Parts: sequence; structure tokens; C-alpha cells
Amino acid sequence: MIGSKLLAVTGRHVISVSVETLMLRVGADNRWAYRHALTQPLHGESPDEAARRLAGVEAGDHDTVLHSTSWRHEPGGTIVLTYAVCPDPQPWRAAVEAPVLEIARGRAPANPSPERVDLANVVAHAVRHLAFLMAEDDVVSRALARHPRVAAALAPVAAPA
Repeated sequence: MIGSKLLAVTGRHVISVSVETLMLRVGADNRWAYRHALTQPLHGESPDEAARRLAGVEAGDHDTVLHSTSWRHEPGGTIVLTYAVCPDPQPWRAAVEAPVLEIARGRAPANPSPERVDLANVVAHAVRHLAFLMAEDDVVSRALARHPRVAAALAPVAAPA
């Protein structure tokens, strides 16, 4: 750990780690919206702790799901760890309405990294990941079930195509 960035040295490469949070909510029109924030873990802070700090969520919160949903490599060597936070712990703050939920895809099975990843693609992946967890993870399912609008909005995402 050097300064305020979590760094990993792998051979001759130095990789910095950033943590982003997507605070997700469902509007009255049943459309997803999000707030986005980005930080680096502080000295001695884990990525989970950095995500909680960024989102304003306490470790003992049983009503909000904070879950790592993906990671990506960005030019310059930064690894970005994405955390979905649902429901948004500060719903009164301005949010961006998510467009159609479309994930980014790689060109081939053995070439999984898409040529381009937009924030909207990351949001789509996070929502789909939460839908998967709602169906497969009892802890996440119980927490999200306390928020009927969120649970209802995740149901069609989890449905088989």
C-alpha cells in the first residue's frame, strides 16, 4: 500500500486498484437509476471498507446490499472493482436514469474483454448480478425482499430468456 492507492506489484508491472460504487434505486416508473462514485482504498482499508465508506453504508446494515459485482482493467494499469449498493442509501440525492440494461460482451469465448465498456454497461451487469443473487443467495434475497419495488424490478431481469 503506497499513499492513498492500493498498489500491487506483479513482476515488472504496478497495478493500482480503484473502487467504484453504483448506488442503485428503482423509480416510481419501475426504471433503474444510479449514483456513481469512485475512490481508492485508504491506507489499511480493504476494498469492501472503501465501498462502504463511499456509499455511506455501515458494516452492520441489514437492509442495504453492498456486493462486489465485477472488475475491469483500464488503460494505464488500473483495476476497477465495482460494488452495487442497493437500495441507494441516500435516495434524495440526484441520480442518473439507466438506459436499457445492456451488458458489454467480448468478441469470443476465449476473448471475454469487450473492446469498450461504458458505465451504462457496468450498471446493467450490476443489476443482473443482483437479480442472480436475489435468486441464489439467501442473505441478499432477504435484504432485497424488504424493498418490494426493488424485488419486483429484479424479477424480470432474473427470468430466463
